[in-house]
Amino acid sequence: MGSELDRLLNPRTIAVIGGKEAERVVEQCDKLGFKGTIWPINPRRELMHGRRCLRSLDDLPETPDAVYVAVNRQMSISMVKQLSAMGAGGAVCYAAGFAEADQESAGSGDLQHQLVHAAGAMPIIGPNCYGFVNALQGVALWPDQHGAVSCAKGVAILTQSSNIAINLSMQRRGLPVAALMTVGNQAQQGISKLGLGWLEDPRITALGLHIEGLDDVKAFEALARRARELRKPIVVLKVGRSEQARAAALTHTASLAGSDAAHDALFERLGVARVDSLETLLETLKLLHAGGVPSGGELLSLSCSGGEASLMADAAQGRRVAYRPFQSEEAAGLKAELGEIVTVANPLDYNTFIWGDWEAMQRMYMRALEPQFDLAILVNDYPRSDRCDDADWRSALEAFISAVKATGARAANVASLAETMPEDIAALLFDAGIAPLCGLENAIAAAEASAQIAANWDQDLPSDLLAPTADCQRRVTLDELASKAELAAAGLVTPKGVEVTDMAGLETAFGELKFPLAIKALGIAHKSDVGAVRLGVESTADAVMALQSLARHSDRFLVEEMAPPPQAELLVGVTRDPVCGLVLTFGAGGVLTELLDDTANLLLPCTEQDIRGGLARLKIGKLLEGFRDNEAADIDALIANILCIAKYAVDHAETLEELDVNPLFATQFGSVAVDALIVKRIEND
Repeated sequence: MGSELDRLLNPRTIAVIGGKEAERVVEQCDKLGFKGTIWPINPRRELMHGRRCLRSLDDLPETPDAVYVAVNRQMSISMVKQLSAMGAGGAVCYAAGFAEADQESAGSGDLQHQLVHAAGAMPIIGPNCYGFVNALQGVALWPDQHGAVSCAKGVAILTQSSNIAINLSMQRRGLPVAALMTVGNQAQQGISKLGLGWLEDPRITALGLHIEGLDDVKAFEALARRARELRKPIVVLKVGRSEQARAAALTHTASLAGSDAAHDALFERLGVARVDSLETLLETLKLLHAGGVPSGGELLSLSCSGGEASLMADAAQGRRVAYRPFQSEEAAGLKAELGEIVTVANPLDYNTFIWGDWEAMQRMYMRALEPQFDLAILVNDYPRSDRCDDADWRSALEAFISAVKATGARAANVASLAETMPEDIAALLFDAGIAPLCGLENAIAAAEASAQIAANWDQDLPSDLLAPTADCQRRVTLDELASKAELAAAGLVTPKGVEVTDMAGLETAFGELKFPLAIKALGIAHKSDVGAVRLGVESTADAVMALQSLARHSDRFLVEEMAPPPQAELLVGVTRDPVCGLVLTFGAGGVLTELLDDTANLLLPCTEQDIRGGLARLKIGKLLEGFRDNEAADIDALIANILCIAKYAVDHAETLEELDVNPLFATQFGSVAVDALIVKRIEND
């Protein structure tokens, strides 16, 4: 692998320290076929799974590459310190009771710091974790049963949950899992750095991550960049789509751009596919292992059933993949093979007229695959071998394999039910370079995830993320006047306006501004909620009455010229995510903000292309383009304003806490920020 983790992940020699769990590690290594040397260490036992026990680390004949430390937490610290001093390649720390237990047991977090200090430069995994299985080398630093089998190449899966790791190892979907690892507390080695260690192995084809919380966003960014360089895709199942991050937010933006939205933006930016279930994680990894990253999201579906064709069509509804129709010449060729009764469409129900005729099916598949879709999917469920004869199904499969080899198509065979994809059929398909997928919905979700990676990898590498900064307890909120002044200095277009404190100032404003006017009480975050704003003021008399009415809210007022009616109102804001840094959010604004929940999120810095792509995905995109008989908005002016907001945030990254422009008008002839609010950080004295 060429990294500091080499000896630990691919050891020649292993030491195990402890009792019951240590013996299980020896047993699992033997079962998986480890060819190296294992030294059990236990002063109270003579033998451990057929091997003579050493009394202490001092009795080792040489320094071990990898060590499984399965003793209590206090002893773990001393063992790790001794291993580091003797130059061991690394250790798995099984014991619990460290930082994860600090609330229940005071000082547990301090013990974790002691463990990391004891390790020094020696890599450690955990504590509070099962360890890992390396099926490429027959290594199982793992104190329990697992379902991994030896393989020559495959995917690596890392998780923060030992039980989920066990469950994943027991999958019967045919996925070659070359490496399975639990990361525990990530005290020293986080999931990103460990993932990078596996990716560097040429036998690893793709990386799957089950994440509860990212350890280090900059380390994850480095992992994603290296994955792109190696053309080894990453698929993430990130849990925690929670409402908690939206609570007690000062700005509309903060209530919409919770931590989960920030992670979505992170994965999208870095070309990492996010999925929503363990099943889709496995199916996506199968698709990527079999054929790598596709060139796009154009799908072909082939089945002998109208019901299956309809289900396949529905499964793609609302996803970023599509069934491209056959061109006229392509349809004619298929018609010649299938006959006049069969309707040629995509998804294609090729019917059962040719079922069981190998040559006819092979010709039909050839015709269908020749147009080279990004992914051609054969729907083929296999009958129970204990009750049925599967000869015709295997014949259909063999005809499909022959056509795939002849055309070079990127292909998958999907069974509508997981239990109708036998493991021996899955292995046969993988050998032919065809992904064996389980479940129609999961298959299409996997195709979408793969296409998403392809779309991101086709773009230029994004610039480095802004590093997240520590939380700040002291903050100050700028009023609308001060917020607009700062943003206008960065180039944001705002209405012409003046500050007024009394009637004399209002009369002066009449000479500088044109009716109709907007009059707002300053110093109130959500003015419309408490009636602290008057819009469409048409005369001096109305302005005087408005000022008198608003005086109960404040003694300072902003008087502005009304902006022209918009084609659409947008919210644009920036929030600070504790993990991902500054997040730019834009979408439906004004009264539609909470109603539509229609937003796009980008991490900063971002580009004009990023913003344009985000706008195109919004539900209000049709309003911007000109809905029905309405004129289109000035998209370039709108993007220029959003870029100004993004640039202001980047330039003030150390001091900006939140920023909210709501609404930002998108008009036919320009764009103007109607309201704004900035929250700044203040250094503690």
